[in-house]
Parts: sequence; structure tokens; C-alpha cells
Amino acid sequence: MQAWLDALLATLPGFAWPWLWLLLPVPVLMRWWPLREQADTPALRVPYAPSRLQLQHVDGKGSAWLRGLLLWLAWFFLCAAIARPQQLGEPVEPPRQARQMMLAVDLSGSMSEPDMQLGGQIVDRLTAAKAVLADFLERREGDRIGLVVFGQQAYALTPLTADRATVREQLRDSVVGLAGRETALGDAIALSVKRLRDQPQGQRVLIMLTDGVNTAGVLDPLKAAELAKTEGVRVYTVAFGGSGGVSLFGVQLPGGEDPVDEQTLRGIAEQTGGRFFRARDTDELVGIYAELDRLEPVRSEGPAVRPRIERYAWPLAVALLLGVLALAWRGVRA
Repeated sequence: MQAWLDALLATLPGFAWPWLWLLLPVPVLMRWWPLREQADTPALRVPYAPSRLQLQHVDGKGSAWLRGLLLWLAWFFLCAAIARPQQLGEPVEPPRQARQMMLAVDLSGSMSEPDMQLGGQIVDRLTAAKAVLADFLERREGDRIGLVVFGQQAYALTPLTADRATVREQLRDSVVGLAGRETALGDAIALSVKRLRDQPQGQRVLIMLTDGVNTAGVLDPLKAAELAKTEGVRVYTVAFGGSGGVSLFGVQLPGGEDPVDEQTLRGIAEQTGGRFFRARDTDELVGIYAELDRLEPVRSEGPAVRPRIERYAWPLAVALLLGVLALAWRGVRA
């Protein structure tokens, strides 16, 4: 019952200027306004007439009462229109303040190294990275995200889009060696910056995941970082790789450290206002992307608002119609 009553009240209009309802008794007050003294009965002076010709306008009581009612109703609806009736529209949720984010993923030959664990199984680095990135994309509701893959060259697989499912599909279908087996860090940064340069300031973000050293491309990574800084793009670099050992019959054997250029990756991040991360296993990579969620949060939606719709046209139209009817009735009866 209470819900039904609340719904009924929500459909009723409110008034922006309710104090203008004080005008409603004005016609009654005007009867007491001191005007010039008038004769009891209207009279018409006829030249050369011996006396005034009295013209008495007689209305039936019923017609006078009806005309008065129409005029009073017209005044009532006119006051209602002046008070600005408003009705609440459907709730509207303001959009989230999202990030314009490019994900750059290394597809060089070393990403096929099977030195990661995922769900209790040994998998290659790219498979582990795909699983972590898919979970990361799931949490970035409201962001516009693009995907760049790089090896010997850099390619944009998806432009900036709010369709995260498409980004996940393109990432899932990516394979090692798709862009060549070397690593062009600088070219990947430059291509990502090009995709971001027309986006709003403060929202341009690049997250780069790689497991190696810059060995290809035409642009030095630190020079590309200068370009990113000029364009206001924050670059977060993630160095991803295990111990560099080999897997034998499902058992990971120790080996030498992977040749990851941490110094260059750290310099890229610091120069652009981002951060450098090092992940040696899948769990560390999961923690890094959770930290990136904290560093680049998607601001939650504010409270839903209900726009006010002006409804003064309805009572104004009724007032005009009643006024015309009252005048027309008087003309007919006269």
C-alpha cells in the first residue's frame, strides 16, 4: 500500500514557485478596490432626449453563475500555470568518469616460455598474461580500452572502445610471433601515444607488458617516453618473466634470469608519471593489475538524478480554453 501511494505521489506534479498561489484570491480583493462611484444601473445619454434612456442588461441567474464559474476556473488554472508545475522524469544515471587506456602486450618469441603456473598447471607466459588481463578488463567497466600488440613491429588490434568483450576476444586470439619474434618497445609506445593523443587530458593511460629488451623498431624506448610525456600519457611498465629455466615433464627446473631491461622500463615509467612493476610469476602479475586498479580507479557513478519536466503548458491551455468559453457564452447570452 505504501509503495502504491509513493508511486502515485511521484506522478503528481510539484510547483517550482508555489508562493504564486497567493494570487488566487486577487479577483475577490479587486471587488473591494476603491474605484470611481458608478451608478446602480448602466445608462446611456441620448442627445435631445428629455431624460436618460435606461438600458438594463438582464442575464439569467443560471447563465451568470455558469459564466462566473468558467472565469474562476480559468483563473485557477492560470495561477497553476504561473506557479510552474513540474514533474519528475525517469531516473538518469550520470556516466562514469572513465580512463582512455591502451594495453600494449608483448608477443615476441620469449613469451612462449613455459615457466608460469595457472590453475596448478604449467603454461607459457602469454597464456598466463591473457588470463590476468582478461580479469583486469572485466573490472574496467566504463573505460575505453584499446589493444596494441608488438614484436618486431607494433600493431593496433582494437581502437579505443567501450566494448571490452571485443578487446578480450582480440587478446585471446593473439599468438606468439604474430607481430614478429623480436621486441619493439619504442614503436609500441609511439603507436599507443598516437591512439591516445586526441583523448581528454588526465585520462590517457598506457599499460605495457613485456618480458624482454628492446631489440627492434625504429624508435628508442626512452625517446618514445619523451613523446608520451609531451602528450600527457602515463605509462605503466610491467616486466613479466619467470626464472628463465626449462620445464621437463611438468617440473620446472631452475635456470638463469631472463634478460629484462628493468632500467629502461623503470625510466619510461618514471619519465611519464607512471610506475614500473616486476612480476616473476602469475600471482605477482595478478597483484600488479590489482594495484593498477587502485592507481587508475574507475570513478563510480554518482547518485541517479531525476530531471524536472515543465508542465505549465497544460494548465495554461486549460485556462485559455475556459476564458474563451466564458467570453463566448457572454456573447451568446448578450
